[in-house]
Amino acid sequence: MARRSRKAHKARKKGLRYVAWGALALVVAGGGGVAYAWQHLDGNIQGTDMNALLGHDRPTARHDGAMNILLLGSDSRAGTHGEYGSGVLGARADTAMVLHVDKTHRKASVVSIPRDTMVERPTCAKPGGGTVAGAQQTMFNSSYAMGGPACTVKTVEKMSGVRMDHYLEVDFKGFRKLIDQLGGVDITTERAIHDSGSGLRLSAGEHRLKGEDALALVRTRHGVGDGSDLGRIQLQQAFMKALIHRAETVDPLGSPATSYALADTATKSISADSGLASAGKLLGLAEELKGISPDRTHMVTLPVTYDARDAGRVLPMDKAAHRVWSALRDDRAVPKSATQGSVGARTDSPVSAGS
Repeated sequence: MARRSRKAHKARKKGLRYVAWGALALVVAGGGGVAYAWQHLDGNIQGTDMNALLGHDRPTARHDGAMNILLLGSDSRAGTHGEYGSGVLGARADTAMVLHVDKTHRKASVVSIPRDTMVERPTCAKPGGGTVAGAQQTMFNSSYAMGGPACTVKTVEKMSGVRMDHYLEVDFKGFRKLIDQLGGVDITTERAIHDSGSGLRLSAGEHRLKGEDALALVRTRHGVGDGSDLGRIQLQQAFMKALIHRAETVDPLGSPATSYALADTATKSISADSGLASAGKLLGLAEELKGISPDRTHMVTLPVTYDARDAGRVLPMDKAAHRVWSALRDDRAVPKSATQGSVGARTDSPVSAGS
C-alpha cells in the first residue's frame, strides 16, 4: 500500500511539472530528474517585461498566496508554411484562459474567454514603442494583434478587475511537436467529429491523438456545438485535462534524453512574462502547483450571450460575468449559478479524457 501511495504521489508531481493550458494546452514539460539540464534552456524562452508595458494603472496585487495566470494560445502561422491557413498577418490571442490558483495551492479555477467576445480594449503600449488607441466595441482576440501579449493582459485586467500575476503563451508549431514527443494524448469521443475547417475526422470511441490531430481538435469549431468558438472552448478544456492525465504517465527519470527533448521543445514554444521567463522559475511554479490535480480544477466559460447585431460575436453577460470575476478576486470557487443562461454553458463537449 505504501509503495502504491509513493507511486501515486510521484505521478501527481510529474504531471504538475507540466503547466498546461487547455485551449492550445500550453505545457511546460520536464521533471526533477532533468532539472539540472533546464538551466541550459533559459535562452529558449521569450520574455516580456509586463510591468514596464502595463505601468501602474492596474488592479491591486494579492499577497495571500493566490495567483492568476493568463494562458494564451497564439494563432501565429510563422514557420508553419501555410499549413493552418494563409492570408493571416501577425498573430491573435486565439485562445485565452485565466488560471486562478487558490491561496492553498490545492485548487484552481479556469475561466475561458471566447475570442469573439466584444469588449472594450484600453489604450496599450506597444512592445517596440508607441501606443495603440483603445476601442469601445472590438473583438477580444484583436488585442494581441494590435498590441501583443501585454495588450491582451491589459484588456483582461480591464474587463475583469483581476490582476494577472503572470502570462504564458504557446504557438501552433510547438504544441504539435510537443504532443508528438509525449507519444500522443488519449481521448474518448461520444460521437463522430468531422470538421472540414480544421481537417479533423474522428469516429466515436477511444483515440490516441498525435500532434497534428491534437492541434486539429483544439482548433475545431464547425464540427461541434453551434459551429462557433463556444464549442471549441469545450474541446480545449477537455483536452487540457486529458493532457495532464497523459503527462502523469511520463517518467522523467526513465529516459533523461526524452525528458530533455520535451523540455527543449516546450521552452522553445513558450513566451512568458519576465517573472517566469527562465527554466528555473517555471520549475518553481510547477512545484508550487504540484498539489492541484484535474479533479480539483474547475473550468468555466465566461458568461456570454449572442450579439443581436452579429451572430458570429458574443457579448459578456455583465451581472453574471461580474460574479465570475468577483469569485476570483475573493479567492472563492466560481458559483455554478454564475454561468446559468450563458450560451457558453449550452455546449457539452463530446470529448473526455481517455482511460
